[in-house]
Amino acid sequence: MSGAQDLLLQKTEGCLYGGAIGDAMGAPAEWRMPAEIQARYGYITGLVEAWDDADTRGRGNGRYTDDSHMVQLLCECYLEHGSHLDAHEFFRRIVPKMALENRWVPERGREMPLVERLFYPEKWLYMRWLANADPRQAGVGNMVNCGAAMYAAPVGIVNACDPARAYQEAVDIFSAHQHSFGLEAAGVMAACVAEAFRPSASVASIIDAALTVAKDGTADCIAAVADAASTMSDWRAAIAPLRDVMREYDTSPDDAKSNRGNGSNHWTASREHSIEEVPIALGFLVVTGGDFEGTIMGGTNYGRDNDSIAGMGGAIAGALHGINALRPTWVEQINAANAIDLMPLAADMARLTRALQARQLARAESRGRDFEGLGG
Repeated sequence: MSGAQDLLLQKTEGCLYGGAIGDAMGAPAEWRMPAEIQARYGYITGLVEAWDDADTRGRGNGRYTDDSHMVQLLCECYLEHGSHLDAHEFFRRIVPKMALENRWVPERGREMPLVERLFYPEKWLYMRWLANADPRQAGVGNMVNCGAAMYAAPVGIVNACDPARAYQEAVDIFSAHQHSFGLEAAGVMAACVAEAFRPSASVASIIDAALTVAKDGTADCIAAVADAASTMSDWRAAIAPLRDVMREYDTSPDDAKSNRGNGSNHWTASREHSIEEVPIALGFLVVTGGDFEGTIMGGTNYGRDNDSIAGMGGAIAGALHGINALRPTWVEQINAANAIDLMPLAADMARLTRALQARQLARAESRGRDFEGLGG
C-alpha cells in the first residue's frame, strides 16, 4: 500500500478498491429485496458466498461485476490517452476494449470480451459504435439507467479536488453512453468523487458538491434523500425510510423485473425523475457519517441494484478516507477472487492526475499573463 505521505495515491487506491469491494459485497444479492436478503444471510456484512448452489451467475466470495470491469477499462482509456477525455476520444477508445479484447471475467470463469457480460444499456455503446453514431449523441435513445454512473469514478480521480470540472467532463464523455437522468447521475457521481479527494472533504462537502452541480429531478432527489438520511444514524434502520423517499423519484417500481415491456415509464427519459443508485449511495454516506463499511453495508442490504449502490458508495467513501480505511483482508480477497492487483493501476492514475494538474496550472498561468495584456 502507499506511503503515509502520498495522500493522492492513498485516496486513489481507496477509491478503486472501495468501489470494487462494495460491488463484490452487493453482487450475490443483486436485485433481491431486503427481506429476502435478511432471510438468506441475516445482514450482509462481508464478502459472502453465492446466494445458493445453483447460482449460475458466478457471484459471491469477493467476485465483482461488470461495474468494476468498466471502471478499470475507463482508467486504461485515460492512461493510454494521457490526458482528459471527451466524447469522441472516450467512444473511440472504450468500445474496442469492451468488444475486441479478451479479459478474465471471474463470474464466468474464463477470458472473454467484456461486451458479452454487459447488460443491454452498456451493450448500446457497442451497437452505436457499429452504427458510426455521433459520439455526443450516441447515448440518446438508450435505456436510462445507472450504466454510466457505475463507472464514473475515474472521471472524478483525474479531476481530483475539482467537482465542477469532473461533472462537465463526465457529462461530455458519457453523452456517448447515456442521456437524460442517467447522464446526469454520471456527472454527479464524478463530482462527488472529485470532492472526496479534497484533504478537507467531508460528508457535508460531498453532498454540497452534488447539489451544486445536479439538475432537475436528480437534484431534488438527492436533497430529499440527504435530508431524510440526516435524521438517522443506523444503516439497518435507514433501509426502508430511504426507499420510501426514493420511490417518488424512481421510474423503477418496487418489483422492477415484473414491469419490463408493459408500457411503464421504466428507463425512459424524464426531467422529474432520478436513477436510484447515486442518491441512495449518498444517503447511506450521510447516515453513517461517511464510514466506509457502514456505507457499503447499507447499500448492499438495501437490495435492488445493490452492487452498483454499494460500489458507488464505496468509491466515494474510499476516496474520502483512503486505502487505510479498508480492511486489508477484503483487499486481499478482491485480488484473489478476481485475479487482479489494482495498486499499479491506482499508482498510474495518481501520476496522471498530478501531470494533468500541472498542465492545467501552466495553462492558467499562461492565460493569466495573456489576460494582463488586455489591460483595464
